[in-house]
Amino acid sequence: MISDESDRFNPRDPKPADAGKPSKSAKRREARQLATQALYQWHMARQSLNEIEAQFRVDNDFTDVDGAYFREILHGVPQFKTEIDTALTPCLDLAIEELDPVELAVLRLSTWELLKRVDVPYRVVINEGIELAKVFGSTDGHKFVNGVLDKLAPRLREAEVRRSSADRRLNTFSQPWASLS
Repeated sequence: MISDESDRFNPRDPKPADAGKPSKSAKRREARQLATQALYQWHMARQSLNEIEAQFRVDNDFTDVDGAYFREILHGVPQFKTEIDTALTPCLDLAIEELDPVELAVLRLSTWELLKRVDVPYRVVINEGIELAKVFGSTDGHKFVNGVLDKLAPRLREAEVRRSSADRRLNTFSQPWASLS
């Protein structure tokens, strides 16, 4: 099967008429997608955050977007950039300056969520980061993002990761047939 770029996410595409009311997680996913693009723009063009936010709100349909979360990400990542980059650096094989700007935007957004949004489970942060990299990153960018976030999550969410691992082991022991499928 030959794939082209036409099946990729475009926030300007109209929503299907039968789409229904989106869930909170769907609205947050849309916010993350727009925020990734806005953070990329901030990194590349060095525009002010308020200008970028205004532009994105005018150019995109925010009906199905968690606008408050978009704003929180867009302003939170730059506010905590030093802390984010310091947390990321030990998990990278390259210098931050050498990273692809799209993958850097995804990693900074995901790191911000791990650091500042403990209400978002670390597995959700990792999965959302991978999906963002699949949509916006290079062909294998999602693999790189996955590797970095897999190293980073235990550093930033040690207790949550340990608890999750223990729960999985306990679940495997209580349902031994589950590991056979």
